[in-house]
Amino acid sequence: MNGCGIARDAAGRGLRVILFEQADLAGATSSASTKLIHGGLRYLEHLRFRLVRESLVEREVLLRAAPHIVFPMRFVLPHHRGLRPWPVLRLGLFIYDHLGGRAILPPTRTLDLTKDEAGRALRPEFVRGFEYSDCWVDDSRLVVLNAVDAAERGAAIHTRTKCLAAVRQGESWRLTVLDVDSGSRREVTARAVVNAGGPWVSQVMQEVARLNAPARIRMVKGSHIVVDRLFDHDRAYIFQNADGRICFAIPYENDFTLIGTTDEDFSGDPSAVAISDSETDYLLQMVSAYLRQPIGRDRIRWTYSGVRPLYDDGASKASEATRDYILKLDAAGAAPFMTVFGGKITTYRRLAEHALEQLAQFFPSMSPAWTATARLPGGDFAHDEVEARIGALAESYPFLPPRTVRRLFHAYGTRVADVLGSARKREDLGEDFGSGLTSREVKYLVEKEWAQNSDDVLWRRSKLGLRLLPEERSALAAYIAGLLETARRLDAPLQGRFISQGAT
Repeated sequence: MNGCGIARDAAGRGLRVILFEQADLAGATSSASTKLIHGGLRYLEHLRFRLVRESLVEREVLLRAAPHIVFPMRFVLPHHRGLRPWPVLRLGLFIYDHLGGRAILPPTRTLDLTKDEAGRALRPEFVRGFEYSDCWVDDSRLVVLNAVDAAERGAAIHTRTKCLAAVRQGESWRLTVLDVDSGSRREVTARAVVNAGGPWVSQVMQEVARLNAPARIRMVKGSHIVVDRLFDHDRAYIFQNADGRICFAIPYENDFTLIGTTDEDFSGDPSAVAISDSETDYLLQMVSAYLRQPIGRDRIRWTYSGVRPLYDDGASKASEATRDYILKLDAAGAAPFMTVFGGKITTYRRLAEHALEQLAQFFPSMSPAWTATARLPGGDFAHDEVEARIGALAESYPFLPPRTVRRLFHAYGTRVADVLGSARKREDLGEDFGSGLTSREVKYLVEKEWAQNSDDVLWRRSKLGLRLLPEERSALAAYIAGLLETARRLDAPLQGRFISQGAT
C-alpha cells in the first residue's frame, strides 16, 4: 500500500517513477488487514492522539476519493460491566467524534440493546451499548487502484520483479532486478530509492542496498477468520476482551462475517505466515463470549494472516506497539535512500505526502502535493450517490443479476463500462466461471490490473475465492494461462509491460 501510494503521488508531481513488486500487488500485508479505514479507537488509550487525529481526517478524504471501495459503516460497542466503565467508553467516543473534524459520517449514539436490533445477536447481559462511525475498505483493490492511477500518470509498474541489488554511484543508484517468471535480469538507474518493503524492509536495506538499518522493525502477526454470517443487520461489532485487546465482527461479502484480529510477535518468513490453532481458538472464544449462539470451527470458511512491519518502540506487548509510520532518509552522497517503517492502510496517503516532502530537496522542480482532493480510478462521483449509480448500472445491463451489478460497481465504480463494454446480453461477456465472473472481466484484470493467475483474481482483485467451486477455479486458471501464452506469442503488452522474456 505504501509503495503504490508513494508511486502515485510522485508520478502526479511530475517525477519519473518505476515500482518493483516481488510478487503480486497487495500480495502480503496489504491484503491481510481488517479492511477498515478508521481512526483506531483503542489507540486513544495509549495516548496516540496525533495518529488517531490524522487517521480520522484521512477517513473522510478516502471516502471522497474512492466511494466505490470505501464506504461508511456503523460499529456497535456493547458495554461489558467487568471491563471499562461505560462513562469512559462514552468519553472516548466523544473525543473520537470530534478529534478529526468529522463532516460526513454520523456521530455516536447510545443504544438500548434490549430493544435495538443489534442486541438480538448478543447475550442478554449486554443491555447498554454505543454505535459510532468508521469506514470499510476493499484493501487490496485500494492498492491496485493506486497502482493504476500511478501508471496512468506515467509510472512503470513491474509486478513479479524482485530487486536483487541497489548500488549507490555518486548521485544515483544502479539497481539490478529479476523478472521472477522469466528469470531475466535488467538494470535501471534512479536518482532516489524508496524502500517500502513491508515485512522485508530490513532485508532490502541490509542485503539489497548494503546499508546499516537505522532502526529495528517489530514483526507482528495479525490473523482473521471468515465464518458464515452471524447476524442479519449491516452493522459491525467491536468487542472488548479482558486482556485489553478488542476484536471486530464485520459483515463481509454478503453471506459471511469477518472476525479479527490477533496480535502476536512473529519471526520467520513473512511469505509463509498462517493462522495458528491458538489464534483460531482466541478469536472464536472472544466472539462467542458476546454472542447468544457460540460459534465453533465448523463455521469457518476461510482464514488469512499477515505480518505488520511495525516500528519497534519498545512496547512490552505486540498489541501496544505503535502503528504510526517512521520515515528514515539516508542521503549520503546526495543519492537518497528512504525507508518506510510501520504505517496503517488508513494513513497511506499522508505517509506518501510526507515521503515526497522529505525528497523535495532532491527534486526542486517537483510539483506540490495534490492527492488530498484527487479521486482514485472509478471514484469520480459523490459518496452519497452509490445506490443511485448501482441502479443506473442495473438499467444499462438488465441481463445481469442484482448481486453481480453491485459487486461490479463496488469493484470498478464509474469504470465498470470499461469492463462490460458494449455488451447487450449475457453471452457478450463470454464464459462465466462462477458467481458472475466472466471472461470479459478476467481479460480486463489481466490487461489492465496486472492479474497473472487465479489467486490474483479470486483473492486480491475480488473475494470470489469464497464462492467458486474447485472445477470453476481450474477453468479460470486455464483461461488466464491461455491469455498470457497468447500475449507472449504475439509479444503483446499488458498494462504497459511486455511479458515476453527479456523485453520491457
